[in-house]
Amino acid sequence: MFSQTTRGRPLQLSITAACGAGFLLFGYDQGVFGGLLDNDHFLRTFGYPSTTIQGQIVATYDIGCIIGTIVSMFFGDKLGRRRCILIGCCILIVGAILQTASYSLAPMIVGRVVAGIGNGMNTIACPILMSETARAHERGKFMVLQLVLNIFGIVISNWMNFGFTYVPNSSVTWRFPLAFQCFFALITISLICVTPESPRWLIMKHRVNEAQDILSRLLDKPHDDPVVVDEIQGLVTTVQYEAEVQQSSPLKDILTRNSKQQTLRRMLLGAGTAFFQQVGGTNVIAYYLPIVLTRSVNLSNRLALILSACDSMSLMFWGAIAALLIDRVGRKKLLLMGVIASSICFALVAVGLRYGGPENKGMSILAVVFIFVYYVFYGMSLLSIPYMYPAEINSQKMRNVGTSFATMVNWLFVYVVVVATPTGIESIGWRYYMLYAIFNFLFIPIIWYFYVETANLSLEQVDRLFEIKHDAGKDMSWSQAYKIAHAEPPAGSGLYPPKSGVESEHCEIIT
Repeated sequence: MFSQTTRGRPLQLSITAACGAGFLLFGYDQGVFGGLLDNDHFLRTFGYPSTTIQGQIVATYDIGCIIGTIVSMFFGDKLGRRRCILIGCCILIVGAILQTASYSLAPMIVGRVVAGIGNGMNTIACPILMSETARAHERGKFMVLQLVLNIFGIVISNWMNFGFTYVPNSSVTWRFPLAFQCFFALITISLICVTPESPRWLIMKHRVNEAQDILSRLLDKPHDDPVVVDEIQGLVTTVQYEAEVQQSSPLKDILTRNSKQQTLRRMLLGAGTAFFQQVGGTNVIAYYLPIVLTRSVNLSNRLALILSACDSMSLMFWGAIAALLIDRVGRKKLLLMGVIASSICFALVAVGLRYGGPENKGMSILAVVFIFVYYVFYGMSLLSIPYMYPAEINSQKMRNVGTSFATMVNWLFVYVVVVATPTGIESIGWRYYMLYAIFNFLFIPIIWYFYVETANLSLEQVDRLFEIKHDAGKDMSWSQAYKIAHAEPPAGSGLYPPKSGVESEHCEIIT
């Protein structure tokens, strides 16, 4: 299914491109519908639905995503990373066709749910495949690039919606953007078909020889090279060790108290990042920025679409800057920076809307400026971390379940925010944005006290981090446990650089 000639860096980049294409599709889906809610032909076709119904139409997609995460939770490890993405894209194509062909609310809602199921599967499998094939010191960078492509999808949807404002009174203005989802799904399918499976998943399925072949290609070394053999032995040892210390049932392992693996804690930490992202207010902007600008700031529809597209392009830039910071600064510090800045920005947006209006355009401009500033700090932190942290923090055996749970939390609160936003803007105005300022402020102590760093640790060293802290108890801080875990080679592997500290720029481990 994939080319045997691609090796080393080109192979790693091809995996990044395939996973990134899945997230570009995800971003396009996020952005496309918000720009249609002020489209007169769209509204007329569906009987001018109320703001509550509009919120429900948008949010049914998120219900589908929740269903998709549940499907992945139970079947993801059986299907494998590649097959999950392929099936997810095929399901999404069916949903896109249903939406495009709709003439009433019922098929539109069904199409939204079906497309959501496919996207829900993709948003789990893509980060896991990326995290399980990237090197420790580059894992964060590649995951960030994946999320930058996600924002590129939003940019495309925003500019497309803007372009179709010049074709009024035609169903093509909303049917073509919805149909265009299929194009990105087909691109993702074509790239995944030439992408190798995760070596870690293959070892879980006792397909060691296949895993060794893929690992040799990732390392660009012969199949029987000692480096490759050592790495495979280390991964096999890790899988066997987890089988010994963890319960036969994932549920039993989650509920086991005082476990060395600390499964429940790790799942909650991963899901917490998704909670911070959604309850922090990102989808007030991502889904509804054109609506926010027309209904809260009183801008014209066309100007709102232009500013939405420019804001998304700004987010792309700052998301790309995060690639330079994520492995150097670390996940925890960037999370703290993100929620602090988000709290300040939403507070100033609320102030601008409270005192702005036709007679005080300066305050309205203030609100728009801090929507843009919000994306600066969000792009460098909360944009990407919620999608990489669950895949990093959970053990090999629980990675699919933990990531599925985190993604389910993500989509659950996307649904809540997307449903609430049109009514919230209409009912309480500027106070609605102040709520998100308060939520972000409340996240600061939670991140400060409970979150642990994973940057530059192999996935096996993250397991050791929790074991070390469990054994030492209160006598050791998490930062001390991190240093010890970072200095230890993964079990069974002789490949770990003697370099200490946060960076490991010459690390050769595919973790």
